[in-house]
Amino acid sequence: MAVPKEKLVDMYEKMVLIRHFENKAHELFAAGKIPGFIHLYAGEEAVAVGACANIRKEDFITSTHRGHGHCIAKGAEPKYMMAELFSKRTGYCKGKGGSMHIADFDIGMLGADGIVGAGIPIAAGAGLSAKIRGTDQVVSCFFGDGATNTGAFHEAVNLASILKLPVVFICENNLYAVGTPVTFSVPIPDIADRAVAYGIPSSVVDGNDVMAVYEAVKDAVKRAREGKGPTLLECKTYRYYGHFEGESITYRTTQEEEEWKKKDPILGFKAKLIDMGVLTEKKAKEIEQKVAKIIEDAVRFAEESPLPAPEETLEDVYAP
Repeated sequence: MAVPKEKLVDMYEKMVLIRHFENKAHELFAAGKIPGFIHLYAGEEAVAVGACANIRKEDFITSTHRGHGHCIAKGAEPKYMMAELFSKRTGYCKGKGGSMHIADFDIGMLGADGIVGAGIPIAAGAGLSAKIRGTDQVVSCFFGDGATNTGAFHEAVNLASILKLPVVFICENNLYAVGTPVTFSVPIPDIADRAVAYGIPSSVVDGNDVMAVYEAVKDAVKRAREGKGPTLLECKTYRYYGHFEGESITYRTTQEEEEWKKKDPILGFKAKLIDMGVLTEKKAKEIEQKVAKIIEDAVRFAEESPLPAPEETLEDVYAP
């Protein structure tokens, strides 16, 4: 079944929104307006958007320290995300989580996570919950290439396979775990091949092609909803900024960066949509203007929001 034009345009707009959010966060961090650490998702937009375009509001996602794109793709509002980055009371986690811990259970966003690989067993737990409750909910679990070398990855995928849990494991292979090349830390060409050990299907996807991601995740989500268990997808992509903001990027070359930027996921999708007659240059410009206004309003909201009061420090520490 062909993807409706409205959905394609919405996917494009979400990718543009993620890029604008991240570029603005880069600018604000450099200006000293955002405390703590932030890890930017620019360059990887096709993975989050292509994946989340297949799931419903009541489905779940788990994220990583590089989670802004996943949040926006799942439906989070930029103004509450920006407020969280600013450590303001109006943020998704009342300013107490910051960039690496944004969560919104109302939209099925179970949380970004500062610990590498920690979202993977959470995804398995959410999948087990859906199975026990008898729903057809699916969990899309995002993680990086480095996380596949953690015990959490192997334990969670093994459990998901044994119990046929409705989890789509999505590895965002951006070639580097902090500054360690994946060619150094993984002894096989494709991380997707690790699925063989757990008896589950897998595939390697062009992570810069949003429609390739969409089609691969669509099949995996269908399989999960039907009770056939998990799938492992490896989306090969590239992050434009460093591992974290303020980092000296000494582990990759400018030439490598420029080669990947020639395969920009947003520009590629835009060209494809124009060629299909789904998008025009005028409409694309209108989307850019709309998104720029959303980000401008988000920054204003964050700047004008209050900081948490000192007496709120111990609130929300324990469940009621």
